[in-house]
Amino acid sequence: MQHTLRAHAKNTVLYALIGAGALTTLMPFFWMLSSSLMTIAEMFYFPPKWIPNPPQWRNYADTINAMPFLRFTWNTLYISGVGTLGMLLVSSIAAYAFGRMRFPGKEPIFMVLMACMMIPGQVTMIPVFLIMRWLGWVNTPLPLIVPMFFGGAFGIFMLRQFYATIPMELEEAARIDGCGRLRIIFQIMMPLTKPALATLGVFTFMGKWNDLLGPVIYLNDFDKMTLTVGLALFKGQYTTQYNLLMCGAVISMLPILTAYVFAQRYFVQGIVMTGLKG
Repeated sequence: MQHTLRAHAKNTVLYALIGAGALTTLMPFFWMLSSSLMTIAEMFYFPPKWIPNPPQWRNYADTINAMPFLRFTWNTLYISGVGTLGMLLVSSIAAYAFGRMRFPGKEPIFMVLMACMMIPGQVTMIPVFLIMRWLGWVNTPLPLIVPMFFGGAFGIFMLRQFYATIPMELEEAARIDGCGRLRIIFQIMMPLTKPALATLGVFTFMGKWNDLLGPVIYLNDFDKMTLTVGLALFKGQYTTQYNLLMCGAVISMLPILTAYVFAQRYFVQGIVMTGLKG
C-alpha cells in the first residue's frame, strides 16, 4: 500500500512538472495568437491583457492587404518544397552509398563530409555568393534551391545511420531477384526509411521556410521575396506594426504546424531509431 502511494505521488509530481513545462512552452504561442487580435495600444497594457476584447479580426485582412502576402507565401512554399525534395532525394542516394556500399576512400570522404558540419555558414557566405553571381543566378530562386540538390551533411549522416539498421539479407534477396542499385534504393530502402525521411523533411522544410538571410542576399525584386522578408517589412525605423507582425507570424506558422502534424508519427520514430546502429 505504501509503495503504491509513493508511486502515485511520484507520478503526480512528474506530471505536474511536465504540465508546467508544456504551459511555459505554449505561453509565447498563446501570446502571439492573442496579440494578433489586439490593437497596438492593447498590446502594451500593464498588466498584460491576455484576452482581446473585442477581437480585432480585421488585423488579418490588413496584414494580407499590407503587402503581396499570398505572393510571398507562394515564393516561400516553392523554394521550401522543391529544396526539400532535392535534399531528400540526393541525401538518400548518398547515404545509401556511405552506408551500404564499399568503395576506396569511403571512410576519409565521410569524415570530410562530417567535418563540413563544423564550418559556420558565415565562412562560406561570400565565396558562395561570388559563385552564384558568376553563374548569373543572383535575383533568382536558384541559389536557394540548387544547393539543396547536392545534399547535406546532417541529412546524409542521419539516413546513413538509419540504413545501417536494415538487415543486409533484405538487400541480398532483392539482388537475387534482379534489382539494380537504384531500384533497391527507391523501392526497398526508401519505403523502409519513412521515419528518417519524414524527420529530415520536416527539419529541411522548417529551415528553408524560416530562412531570412538567404533571400535577403540573393533576391532583389520585391515580388520575388519570401514570407520572412515580408514579415520584416512590418518593422520600421520609427514605428512597428506589432499586431500585424503577429498576424503574419501566425499565418506563416500554419504550414510548418501542418507539416509536423501529418509527419508526427514518422518524426518521432525517426528521432528514436536513428543512430541505434553505427
